[in-house]
Amino acid sequence: MRVRAVTLRDFRNYERAELELGEHLTVVVGSNGAGKTNLLEALCFGCTARSPRTSNERELVRRGRSATRVTVEFEDAERDRHMIEVGFAPGEPKRLRIDGAAVAGLAAPTQRPLVSVFLPERLALVKGPPAPRRAHVDQLLAALWPARAAARTAYSQALAQRNALLGRVRSGAARMDSLLPWERTLAAHGIELMAARREAIALLAAPFATSAAELGLGGGVELRYRPRSSAPDRDALESELRERRDADLERGFTAHGPHRDDVRLLHAGESLRSYGSQGQQRTALLALLLAERDLLASEHGRAPLMLLDDVMSELDGERRERLADRLTGHGQALVTATGLGHVPGVAARGARLVEVAEGSLREPVPPSRA
Repeated sequence: MRVRAVTLRDFRNYERAELELGEHLTVVVGSNGAGKTNLLEALCFGCTARSPRTSNERELVRRGRSATRVTVEFEDAERDRHMIEVGFAPGEPKRLRIDGAAVAGLAAPTQRPLVSVFLPERLALVKGPPAPRRAHVDQLLAALWPARAAARTAYSQALAQRNALLGRVRSGAARMDSLLPWERTLAAHGIELMAARREAIALLAAPFATSAAELGLGGGVELRYRPRSSAPDRDALESELRERRDADLERGFTAHGPHRDDVRLLHAGESLRSYGSQGQQRTALLALLLAERDLLASEHGRAPLMLLDDVMSELDGERRERLADRLTGHGQALVTATGLGHVPGVAARGARLVEVAEGSLREPVPPSRA
């Protein structure tokens, strides 16, 4: 899929703006505070109905306005054009439409453009707790194997049921053996989810190491799946859950299973989360997103739209060239920068260049030729 354009209405500091994206690379330049990151955020919001920066969506609505709306136009693999509309007003349900028809959500990755976002807030994938990494890997699973995405939903539902039943058993409102059916269901979906995560990480490990080395993070970079359970099959995981019933009853929740998994990012054998510098963590995040892009492109021919906020500023000239080459090679990318010099070879790469100032977009005027 190719994103053709995005239209914003009363989003953050934009009253109204429209941006046409280049076929491969789009470069948005402007001073700090002009609205570059807001534009990137709007694109992600329009493609996924979620902000990559905040969970408080009231912040998205322009000050003094009552609602915001983002429209994304895109082409599918057959070059047919489609439109996603996402509207939000505080206190009301989000309004989602695809080609004019109301939909309940934009979760299915086969129906919308894939998006990969690099923002400072997303460093939580490297230096934060396990939960964001688990969620990120599960989003990758849904994009890689849409049919296998149901395992995560089914597991979450079974987990919620077992946790609720633990409370009832603890209060005497239910018998201990009533946990057995949900433990059986939880184990079945849990083993399936663990297998999918393990396979995805195995596919991603080599391209992650290659991307990290290209960006200057050498010295042995690894991506390692760390499951909470070592159970080889459903029966073994079910047995582990039964063995932990008493402890779970005391806690009031299920403390064992794939919902406690982690993914470790290592450099020279050490955890980047604990021992990596800010620069190393940024490079690792970028390498991870590039590796996922390459994997999705090779598996399905669908590279996600990459949205990279001020990613070039901390790279030297050689690594900027390498990154620009990667972004121009396949798929689409939007890169923000405070100066055009941060993105090498914009004209030679056929990139689309846009300037932003105080919530307004314009194409730069070419220098006059005397």
